[in-house]
Amino acid sequence: MNVLILGSGGRENAFAELLSRSTSAPKLYIGPGNGGSDLYAERVELNLADPSGIAAACKQHGIHLVLIGPEQPLVEGLVDYLNVHLPELMVIGPTASAARLEGSKAFSKVLMQKYDIPTARYRSFTRGQLLEALEYVAAHPLPVVIKADGLAAGKGVIISENTAEALETTRSILEQARFGEAGQQVVIEEFLKGIELSVFILTDGQNFVLLPEAKDYKRVADGDQGPNTGGMGAVSPVPFFNEELREKVERKIIRPTLEALQSEGIFYSGFIFFGLMKVNQEPYVIEYNCRMGDPETEAVLPRIDSDFMDLLLACAEQRLGAHAELKLAEKKALTVIVAAKGYPDAPEKGKKIVFTQPAGAETLVFHAGTRKEPDGSYLSSGGRVLAITSLADDLEAAAESSYQYINTITFEGATYRKDIGQDIINYIRKAEH
Repeated sequence: MNVLILGSGGRENAFAELLSRSTSAPKLYIGPGNGGSDLYAERVELNLADPSGIAAACKQHGIHLVLIGPEQPLVEGLVDYLNVHLPELMVIGPTASAARLEGSKAFSKVLMQKYDIPTARYRSFTRGQLLEALEYVAAHPLPVVIKADGLAAGKGVIISENTAEALETTRSILEQARFGEAGQQVVIEEFLKGIELSVFILTDGQNFVLLPEAKDYKRVADGDQGPNTGGMGAVSPVPFFNEELREKVERKIIRPTLEALQSEGIFYSGFIFFGLMKVNQEPYVIEYNCRMGDPETEAVLPRIDSDFMDLLLACAEQRLGAHAELKLAEKKALTVIVAAKGYPDAPEKGKKIVFTQPAGAETLVFHAGTRKEPDGSYLSSGGRVLAITSLADDLEAAAESSYQYINTITFEGATYRKDIGQDIINYIRKAEH
């Protein structure tokens, strides 16, 4: 079985690491990959915006299954293209129509409202409705959440604490095209006060498998300070995701979402990320993603003991009903992102990274923004450079292992949060006493 993983980040590195452990020993390819891709797979030079080039690579390497990591090619219709030009190819990922769950926040809000899926109250406005949008924002209770409708690389959501800032944010999106085409429409919604949670499923269009949950850390600095990023770390499992909350999420959110898509005539196959807010004991949807999150994937996948290749094949062949349960490791996982100086706005690139691969399987290094030089050395090539995941019997030990390893890395300007998982560790301590 030849498998092509599409993407270049830590998420794709984590996919490859888990698939490399499959008993079926698939031949793995990654395109375009990064400096750490060859640890698990053969790297293929690809442009994710070039469907014909991807199809040609699939033919050249005899690919049987394609696993698409990032959202952009999904939203732009890569699955549709491959379905037409290589109908025999198995593809893990939704079509463009289904990927609107992430590609258009207005679409997903309308869907949730129509099918009574719990979410924050909202209104959406187009660029031609700027004055109406400003009037609505001026009268809205604070804080207020302002979202660009389309894909904005994780930076299209702004929480405004005062009206002047909210008005300026709205104007910058609709009038000044702050997020380009992604900001042709804006969603204004109420602020939900609670605790965030990331839940993931793999669905074949009918059945689904619930993957391990996670909590990620979006702000760049300790104490959840500074600007939003693509994510500075994650932990899994999440202790407050108990049986009662899990049942509510499945009954009120996951199953109704799949049924809503089916009712709308939309076939969805692949991963769905449910960004949730737990308000008291009730879950609300903040956002959907049409793929696995990053860096949550780097904390979630290492906890899976089931054969991931078998799971992907069951999804592609629409027989997930027979694979409803995952075997999970008892270990807790904690991931810390080592980012470049200047991230997220202007990350410095081309910095040499000196590190050694950890011995054993308790600490994993997932490359994200790296490139490998001909002499075997590594240079930084993106904002998030490395994802360090440690597995341990408890989160405190996992945190200690990740941070101890980070202290051995030599990387000019390296920046990372020093409090990943601390809120969950405190929550567990409080619950125990």
